[in-house]
Amino acid sequence: MKSQGCAALSLLLSLCACPGLARAQDTQDAKPEAALIERGRQLSIAADCAACHTAPKGGAPFAGGYGIESPMGDIIATNITPSQSHGIGSYTLAQFRAALREGVRKDGTHLYPAMPYTAYTQLTDADTQALYAYFMHAVKPVDQPVAETKLPFPFSIRASMAVWNALFLKDERFKPDPAQPELVNRGAYLSNALAHCSACHTPRNMLMAEQVGKPFLSGGSVGPWFAPNITSDPVQGVGGWSDDELLQYMKTGRVQGKAQAAGPMAEAIEHSLQHLPDEDLKAIVAYLKQVAPVGGDAAKPRYGYGEAAHDEFDMRGLTQGADAGWRVFSGSCAHCHQANGTGTSSNEYPSLFNNTATGGDRADNLIATILHGVNRTVQGKPHFMPAFGDEASYTDRLSDQEIADLSNYVLTRYGNHAVKVSADDVRVAREGGPKPFLVKARPAMVPAMVLVALLLLAAVIALLRRRGQRAH
Repeated sequence: MKSQGCAALSLLLSLCACPGLARAQDTQDAKPEAALIERGRQLSIAADCAACHTAPKGGAPFAGGYGIESPMGDIIATNITPSQSHGIGSYTLAQFRAALREGVRKDGTHLYPAMPYTAYTQLTDADTQALYAYFMHAVKPVDQPVAETKLPFPFSIRASMAVWNALFLKDERFKPDPAQPELVNRGAYLSNALAHCSACHTPRNMLMAEQVGKPFLSGGSVGPWFAPNITSDPVQGVGGWSDDELLQYMKTGRVQGKAQAAGPMAEAIEHSLQHLPDEDLKAIVAYLKQVAPVGGDAAKPRYGYGEAAHDEFDMRGLTQGADAGWRVFSGSCAHCHQANGTGTSSNEYPSLFNNTATGGDRADNLIATILHGVNRTVQGKPHFMPAFGDEASYTDRLSDQEIADLSNYVLTRYGNHAVKVSADDVRVAREGGPKPFLVKARPAMVPAMVLVALLLLAAVIALLRRRGQRAH
């Protein structure tokens, strides 16, 4: 999917079997099997399958091996080519459907919800069959083993996912809302069943399941990144964006005076969203614009902060009194983002003000961008910013304190000056982001489980003794 060349894609959901979504475009002379396979290919793009199941740097398509970072440890994406030895070549349609919708492999082993089956469970029978046809007949089999996921105990007990699923998996197909127009229903199916937007943009509870109700799409942590509020709220969400701006962002990853995509969102645009036809993107926009707004205390939108600064001219050459963050900015940022923070006229290097990364009420994405850089390819053109926190990709690695100083300088001069960053904040981001409750509680889980086991054993022994006494 990284290079699918999907400019000629027909409207993806016009091929769906969802009520109210059908608008057949298959030519009469097309073979049914070929049409079904093509539909599956298009659906796989909307579902962003390649982003996880294709290893970076030349990995074979869908052959797995990509390490998906999670708070519990890396989850290795599996080989989903039709290989009989290492892939899903021996899966029946029913077994494929169980993996896709229920998170259960052919051998009965449970998948971790890093594979978004909690969203894919909404897929229609027809679309599940189309995906099956595509992966079985159009994807090249790769007889390549993939390393097993090895999470620390007790997360390594996959059987525990059966309990998690019983609590949080809503095993239901998508149902169009009769009160909404067709365009909005198409957008809802694309956003929720295929693109699984809520997997990142909805906050999670203590057991790492998406919160239900009002927080839907109101923003959530994704490792060191923060997927922002994309409800229709005009200040906290995307209600202040025009339809054209939202469409442009999904196609290119950037909108001047608003935002630039990095991290997981850049991957979604590179592998999936940019390849969708405009009709699908317009449907997503229509859906997001009517999602119930979730507001907050912010006085203005994240892109509404800041202005150009002149510190580069005032402080250049000073040996004393120069801001520590400005020194880092001058040496590492000013060349590309310009001395006054306005960026380049082409927006290849964006302005640091009127920028969602610097104007938010939290600095996660600013810190993560400095640490990990930007690396997305759109319409065959790479867009790149070096990772200043990674020794392997950039020689001028910045320390936690230097990144904190730089972040505070940028926030003060160009963004939301009420937000402050400490070296400890950077350390946490460098280590993968804040640890959720389950990870923090892990040290106590093992003795607790041992205690429960001992109590159960004691209860069984006591019960057996009572029965023995009654027998005498």
